[in-house]
Amino acid sequence: MPRLERTSPLAVAACAVVGLAAGLLLQFALSARGLAPFVPPVSLAATLAVIAIVLVVLGIGLRRAVTRTSGRPVNPFHAVRLLAGARAGQFVGALLGGFGGGLLVQVLTRTVVPSAATWAPMLLVLLTGIGLAVAGLVAALLCRVPPTDPDADAEAPGEPGADAGEQLA
Repeated sequence: MPRLERTSPLAVAACAVVGLAAGLLLQFALSARGLAPFVPPVSLAATLAVIAIVLVVLGIGLRRAVTRTSGRPVNPFHAVRLLAGARAGQFVGALLGGFGGGLLVQVLTRTVVPSAATWAPMLLVLLTGIGLAVAGLVAALLCRVPPTDPDADAEAPGEPGADAGEQLA
């Protein structure tokens, strides 16, 4: 079975840059037409925060189930779904955090800074996007399987699941 790789920080940063560019372009387009700046709803920030909390709570629950010595097996589908959600959370958090940052940068660099009712939701989206990306990273780390005990019964070489380069002590 191939080993799963960690999410590339470069891919997460690329999502943040794409979000930043999209936010800037949207604000520039609205400003060029003489329209009011786009203000994301506060419910977007609240939703991102709830998703981040759910990811971390589920990750902690899975970690406790994996490290428990009860002998009860962990459902691998639950672990894979949580890992997929954690990775998606990293990308979505970076994308929406960058989007909020792009909105905020354009609005705060105007000669007349708008009221807090305009820029505060943008700042909230930026912060909760960063929080979701970090929560996705934490949940992905919690999904890692701890190393096996070297004192446990080792599989014979050639059996399924045994490493080719594994040496028996």
